Amino acid sequence: MPEPTSGLTVDNALVFDGWSADLREASLFVRDGVIAEIGDRVTRGDRVIDARGRVVTPGLIDAHFHAYAISLHNLEFDAGPLSYLALAGARRLGRALRRGFTTVRDVAGGDAGLARAIETGLIASPRYLYTGPALSQTGGHGDARPADLDICLHTARMNEVVDGVENLRVAVRERFRTGAHAIKIMTSGGVVSPTDPIRPAQYSAEEVAAVTGEAVRRGSYVAAHAYSPEAVRHSVLNGVRSIEHGNLIDEATAALMAEHGAFLVPTLVAYDAMNRRGDEVGLPAAGRAKNQEVLDAGQTAVQYAHAAGVPVGFGSDLMGDLENDQLIGLRLQAEAAGTLACLRSATSVNARLLGRDDLGRIEVGARGDLLILDGNPLDDPSALWDEGRPRQVVQAGLTRPAPGSD
Repeated sequence: MPEPTSGLTVDNALVFDGWSADLREASLFVRDGVIAEIGDRVTRGDRVIDARGRVVTPGLIDAHFHAYAISLHNLEFDAGPLSYLALAGARRLGRALRRGFTTVRDVAGGDAGLARAIETGLIASPRYLYTGPALSQTGGHGDARPADLDICLHTARMNEVVDGVENLRVAVRERFRTGAHAIKIMTSGGVVSPTDPIRPAQYSAEEVAAVTGEAVRRGSYVAAHAYSPEAVRHSVLNGVRSIEHGNLIDEATAALMAEHGAFLVPTLVAYDAMNRRGDEVGLPAAGRAKNQEVLDAGQTAVQYAHAAGVPVGFGSDLMGDLENDQLIGLRLQAEAAGTLACLRSATSVNARLLGRDDLGRIEVGARGDLLILDGNPLDDPSALWDEGRPRQVVQAGLTRPAPGSD
């Protein structure tokens, strides 16, 4: 018998490839972090996982994650010490990886230092794509200053207040200089921001177009925090590619998004968690009222988007101690659109949003990011989100610790 080859073999798996509803019985061989073989008989690696009776999916992707979101109170992270945020963020990232999220897109925060720590193996983390601080107009969703305090923020951890076309151009170029994957912009109010209503559009058309123009020239794109139909239309018509949240969209707005090739990244669990656990995390009364406005509409928005043909991704957007509800987000999205659509959203659709054809699929040449579940989620959906059930995470061909270990 030949000696085992360096690499990982996953035997006897029932494989969800990232899209097909028909699961395939197959074995996988991962070499140098990449899926090299799929079939009935594959090369035997020096490490073997017997997946008999289990389903293997691509590693999950959370397209709306915040490593630095240690609190629901913006001043705590936008004015706090970066060293503490980085240490807390490393822990948040490690926990996400253990749940099965092998890639995250951080859409408001992150920087070259945290990315370097991940790339060099200093911390265990999902593959990390970041935007740097989100761009907000004065008094917009990313402006953490309460109306009754005359303060000036000199730091930008998760948000930066930038007004005017030329200033925005400089800010976008600086983000790309420092390694940003994409650009995040706030184009409507939000639940936790202190001074703005949710519905009105933010930034002028000229300002949004300046940001998207710079991103497109760089071969990238813009993600916009936007809830209402008017804010989403304002964003999409001025070049935004990724609509974050979108809870209040109507059928006409969903059709416009589809026409312009925009994605929707819903974050249903954020509102559910704030509704259930608002007292625990100190959600202010104003935030509770705004959260109630968007809570019940979120699942309907997902249904409108699917019906219109909008690519629907998956995101969590959990802040502070709410982070441990990440997997509940999969349940809520499955309730809105079905388990198969949810699986696609958290794998191949999110990969397409990120422009990464090596992620979100199980096929030869894709990254060896796998989630091995104790059951078939298409028959037993709780296998996907029940953190109490066994699951095994593989990232680039390396096994990762189980949930609950630190």
